[in-house]
Amino acid sequence: RSVGPAIGGVIVAAAGAAAAFAANAISYIGLIVVLARWKPALPEQTLPRESLGAAMGAGLRYVAMSPNIAKVLVRGSAFGFSAGAVLALLPLVARDVLKGDALTYGIMLGAFGIGAVGGALISVRLRQLLSSEGMVRMAFAGFALCALNAAVSHNGWQTSAGLLIGGACWVIALSHFNVTVQMSTPRWVVGRVLSIYQTATFGGIALGSWIWGVVADAHGAETALIAAAIAMLAGGAIGFVLPLPKQTVLNLDPLNRFKEPTLSLDLKPRSGPIAVMIEYIIREDDVPEFLTTMAERGRIRRRDGARNWTLARDLEDPSVWIEHYHTPTWVEYIRHNRRATHADAVVGERIRALHSGENPPRVRRMIERPTTAGTALVSPKGPIDH
Repeated sequence: RSVGPAIGGVIVAAAGAAAAFAANAISYIGLIVVLARWKPALPEQTLPRESLGAAMGAGLRYVAMSPNIAKVLVRGSAFGFSAGAVLALLPLVARDVLKGDALTYGIMLGAFGIGAVGGALISVRLRQLLSSEGMVRMAFAGFALCALNAAVSHNGWQTSAGLLIGGACWVIALSHFNVTVQMSTPRWVVGRVLSIYQTATFGGIALGSWIWGVVADAHGAETALIAAAIAMLAGGAIGFVLPLPKQTVLNLDPLNRFKEPTLSLDLKPRSGPIAVMIEYIIREDDVPEFLTTMAERGRIRRRDGARNWTLARDLEDPSVWIEHYHTPTWVEYIRHNRRATHADAVVGERIRALHSGENPPRVRRMIERPTTAGTALVSPKGPIDH
């Protein structure tokens, strides 16, 4: 990051842009060879692989039902939108503001890269001193300073000094967003959630690069950078409304408590829909806490793939509460239960502690059947495949 841009600038100055792109292409050969020879140890899969559409839907649903991750997406997109102005307009700064050449541009990118290395080295220490929100606000403010300095400076060394700060803030913010997403996501969906985060962040960079380019084309690079600096300060202020979650370590390892029940019907993996009902006995004094905890339980259920989740109370015996939800197939029911983590188990344990029945909460698993005329009756030992 620090040496490469400077070398690229030298190659462009000496042999032209085509030579720089050719050298860049050749540099990927080693990486491709290593990846081709890599044979990672993969865990044994006991369930059929999800289809592409279902897997993407599960990732989108997980993000939609995870408020902390949604906050990171908003902040990452805002950072990319505003901070992208500096890198997008840096060629104009080198040519029009500093009156330099390709080597000037390469040196400034090198300064940005050196700042990025420095930001990576101090990020761990900053996490010990500052809260998540404090780190991100500092990164927004530091990058705003970098953009403002690039707009008003006519000295290459002064501009490069500002880019050192910008590079550090770039890595501090993006790495912190990345870490927050990974620490908030279980392994089964982390790749999909990271892809959504990167889409939001780099989509913000792409959109911002276009918009700041339009502003620069109409009013000059200096004006565009000043406007971007203002946008960065506004992006930091979003934290007053959507603060990042605190730096807490959640145990997102699979709970692995679920045991597939013994069934009297011969279900196929694609059999369904499956209806699940769980009966709780709750004392009247515990109802407020039960409702609060079940709201969190419902969010977790829907996040992990349950559909039509509801909570109902018995009219004749008000102490009886029924949790009800669906999964489209039997294999999706198993997949849903295997997605539970140790962090999710805390909610389940609170609910079981509120249950006042002599026996554990009763679970009923049912398969829904059509009742139209002519529906065949199937014996308990016959196959069910609806």
